[in-house]
Formats: sequence, structure tokens, C-alpha cells
Amino acid sequence: MYDTWWTVTAAALAACLGLSACAWISTHLRVDAALHTVALFAHLASLVLGFGAVLVADYWALLWLTGRSTLHDTLTGTARLHVPIWAGLAGLVASGAMLQPDLGSAPTRIKLGLVLTLTLNGLQAGLLNRRTAQRSTTALTPRLLAWGAATALVSQACWWGAVIIGFRNSQH
Repeated sequence: MYDTWWTVTAAALAACLGLSACAWISTHLRVDAALHTVALFAHLASLVLGFGAVLVADYWALLWLTGRSTLHDTLTGTARLHVPIWAGLAGLVASGAMLQPDLGSAPTRIKLGLVLTLTLNGLQAGLLNRRTAQRSTTALTPRLLAWGAATALVSQACWWGAVIIGFRNSQH
């Protein structure tokens, strides 16, 4: 789907608009206790789905790095995880809008920044996947390896950061 930086940029603009719309909606939505409970369950289920799939994708990468999987098998396995990753992230954003986030709070703003970064990182990862798949029969270049490592590190930092902030915010 993302075969050029132009398509990644167009998707990134759409994602920024979507996240902004969800943030705006969250300030205008009235949520009763029952809907809040449903939204919280959906939020946690979406976290399990999305972040769980990310952890499996990273596990596939570790298998390849340790020589226990081929690059082709790794790319095939991780490609199958795109739908649950994106579904989980979309579920987190949609349900998060119903959890009445305090947009004036610095930790909440940081979390929203992490979610935006995570989304943009995921979009460019689609282009990385395509470029890596094109070279799957030859050795990957150091540039592609560094790009992949940076993508994985950003992903993990954003997921864990958002989880920690979400947990801390739920304690108040």
C-alpha cells in the first residue's frame, strides 16, 4: 500500500486529522458510567490486540536476527500482523476518546504525542516492509537494517510509554 514517501505522507496527514478529530470529540462527548466501563474494556482489549501483535512481530524479527527464521518467513509472518496491529491502535484511539482524557494534563499530552508518533512510525514501517521484501533474496543493506532497528525501537518506546502513562493516569 505504501510504495512511496508520497503515499506515506498522505496517510500521515489523514492520521493526524483523525487523531485530532478524536481528541476534539473527546472534549465534547458525554459518557455515562456504563459507557465508560464498556470503553475501558474496549481500550484494554485493543491494547492486548495491537500491542500483542507488535510483540509477536518483534519476536519474528528476533528469530530472524538469531538465524532461527528466514527473512522471507519473518516478512510473511509480520505481514499477517498488520491488521491486528492497526485494528488495535484504531480501537485504542476510538475507545480512548470515550475515556474522558484530561487534555490539559502534561502526561496525557505526552501520551497523545506517543500515539501520534507510533502511528506515523507504523505508516513508514509499511514502506520499510516493502523495501525489505524487495531485497529478501539478498543480504539487507546496513541502511535497511538501521532503518528496521530504529523503527522497532521507536515502536517499543511509544507503546510502552503510552501504556505506562495510561496506567499512571488510571491511578488518579
